[in-house]
Amino acid sequence: MPHEQTATRRGPTSPPPSHGAQEVAKPGVGLAVVAALACVAQFMVVLDSSIVNVALPSMKEGLGLSAAAQQWVVNCYLITFGGLLLLAARAGDLFGRRRIFQIGLVVFTAASLFGGLAQEGWMLLAARFLQGVGAAALAPSSLSLITASHTEPGRRTRAMTWWGVAASSAGAAGVVLGGLLTASLSWRWVMLVNVPIGVGLLIASLVCLQPSAASKRSTRIDIPGAVTITLSAAALVYGVSSAPDDGWTSPRVLTALIGGVVLFVAFVLIERRTKEPLIPLEIFAVHNIRIGNILTLLMGTVITTPLFFLSLYMQQVLGESALRTGLSLLPMVSVISVGVLLSQRLIPKVGARRLVLVGGLVAAVGLVWLARLPVHSDYVGHVLLPTLVIGAGTSVMMMPAIVAATTGVAPQNAGAASGLINMCRQLGAALGLAALVTLASSVTGHSGATGAASVVDGYRVALLIVAAISVATALIALFLKDADVAPARNRAEAA
Repeated sequence: MPHEQTATRRGPTSPPPSHGAQEVAKPGVGLAVVAALACVAQFMVVLDSSIVNVALPSMKEGLGLSAAAQQWVVNCYLITFGGLLLLAARAGDLFGRRRIFQIGLVVFTAASLFGGLAQEGWMLLAARFLQGVGAAALAPSSLSLITASHTEPGRRTRAMTWWGVAASSAGAAGVVLGGLLTASLSWRWVMLVNVPIGVGLLIASLVCLQPSAASKRSTRIDIPGAVTITLSAAALVYGVSSAPDDGWTSPRVLTALIGGVVLFVAFVLIERRTKEPLIPLEIFAVHNIRIGNILTLLMGTVITTPLFFLSLYMQQVLGESALRTGLSLLPMVSVISVGVLLSQRLIPKVGARRLVLVGGLVAAVGLVWLARLPVHSDYVGHVLLPTLVIGAGTSVMMMPAIVAATTGVAPQNAGAASGLINMCRQLGAALGLAALVTLASSVTGHSGATGAASVVDGYRVALLIVAAISVATALIALFLKDADVAPARNRAEAA
């Protein structure tokens, strides 16, 4: 009895039941369940950005895809994912996070089924486009499930760390799972594997999550802004990727490139004039936000393109199986996953500027090493060691850029700043990949070599350009102001 009285007296000083949990989860559903739903959803979204790389040659054979269409299997996903992230994040605030989460699951799962059953190349590309739409809804809403339910700082940090681990490990799982499914079953299963996961998540969300009430604010959604930035990226990627076949001065290429620029200008004008912009332009008044987003844009290219070219090189030049290719790329992606987690601890000690500078230069060394790819390769010397160096360099670049680009933002613009940096990463990957595939194709076409040797010549030049971009990223990091970056460890974790 005295113990009960003591407990009663101490009640007000002990952590109260999470009000956020009551709003997000149904009675009896713990915070761990909410976090698990969010982590599995994020895992699935990131998995799909890497799982198709190893399956690209099999997709080419099965559906008769051209070299340009192969890159669009990746880019259709990246463009809609990146272009619609901000719109989806805003929609979650207005219409309820559970509703947007479930809409994303339905679209993503249905698109995965459609893509796995595709009989023509255009059907697969359409499915990847729709997968990107679903992913754009899932990524911000899955994170908001954690931030809304985990109101106690310690629990929120732990949940967000696991959310980050899910995203990082998905990259490693994607290359292995893509190779395993392609080799043992069919390339179709890199799409179909999402169906049972998506259905399970949808059922679990219906059972475990509270219906979230829509916002009563009369806030408008900036649909014109979302449409123009997405179409701008798509037009630019299409123009660049069409240039090897049509020529840079062809009407179709010029129309696409000019149209992309015009749409981007229209997007900026829309953001300046609308009352509720997707990207409030005043956030660019913060110096580190400008630099951080430029860094993220460039890093999207540096991280994505080596995996793309290596997957094609190992299967189409060396004749390796999809499974062996996936296992061969696993060390690099694993190093990236581990390095991302370690970099959070290094930011307060080393500084964001120095981490990006060193990481960019280390990655450039690995890329120059990788660019020595021969027609007949020794795996350890020509693939494993340089990719480990690349992974070590790129892994410590990402978190400092994110911290820099989200520190010093006004509270009302925090969501927009987070969405912007994710958009830059996805669109940087899409635009960079399109440009470098175009460059590689052009070099191959004008190479004095024949057969596989000419293809490898194209890959070498593209990888050297990626190395130059990595050096440029490192040099741009010198403009970061470490004094303006949150020095405390918890600020780095929150980012």
